[in-house]
Amino acid sequence: MEIKVLGPLAARENGVSIVPTAAKPRQILSLLALQADRVVTVPTLMAEIWGEDIPRSAATTLQTYILQLRRKLTAALDGDPTRQAKDVLVTQHGGYLLQVQPGQIDVQEFGRLAASGRAAHEAGDHYAASELLGGALRMWQGPALVDVRVGPVLELEVLRLEEDRMAALERRIDADLWLGRHTEIVPELRVLVAKHPMHENFCAQLMTALHRAGAAWRALEAYQRLRGTLIDELGLEPSPRLQRLHHAVLSADPALELPLSTTG
Repeated sequence: MEIKVLGPLAARENGVSIVPTAAKPRQILSLLALQADRVVTVPTLMAEIWGEDIPRSAATTLQTYILQLRRKLTAALDGDPTRQAKDVLVTQHGGYLLQVQPGQIDVQEFGRLAASGRAAHEAGDHYAASELLGGALRMWQGPALVDVRVGPVLELEVLRLEEDRMAALERRIDADLWLGRHTEIVPELRVLVAKHPMHENFCAQLMTALHRAGAAWRALEAYQRLRGTLIDELGLEPSPRLQRLHHAVLSADPALELPLSTTG
């Protein structure tokens, strides 16, 4: 089975889609996919579908949704003698489990690549970090579960995934800065700063890239835009770290330049 959640929901078995059209079964499939190979309890599934307003018929209705998903699986398995739908969507004590093979769910592969990229970044292997994190980020085809109506449980899962994506993106850009790719990443950083006008890390990375590209005045402009936004929106000054970067750009601090050991 191949499942994608980093974008529109897609799930195929033997090339046949098993994604239901109805909203609530789609929510169930999404939650089971995100927790693949782990039991998702009945109360968790009910909370996702109905929130705090769980009807008396919830248990029966949930079983109906599970049956609908299994019918989709049965059609896709097409008489496979080695597997049945209940072997893929497994009933466990107190809940259900979606059993998949390693590498078949994009979110798991993203997590694996992102973790390897983070380890390489922390070890100072910036080339490997950039390649691994770049590969992880290319798996995203838009916002996670963009075509699924999310309830309170999936909402938190999607938020966690987006935070993981942002962390991977920051690390990949940091690795590229270490590799001397400041000129190439300026356009990307400009877009990120425009989308996230109060994100200090993106601003700091843009300032560093612009300074190294010989456009210190543009780096100072980026700082002033961020500072103006923070003051207008929150009544706050930029963090001490960003203020120090601002002073370093103003004074053309040699510490801002790329270490010689990372060039060439």
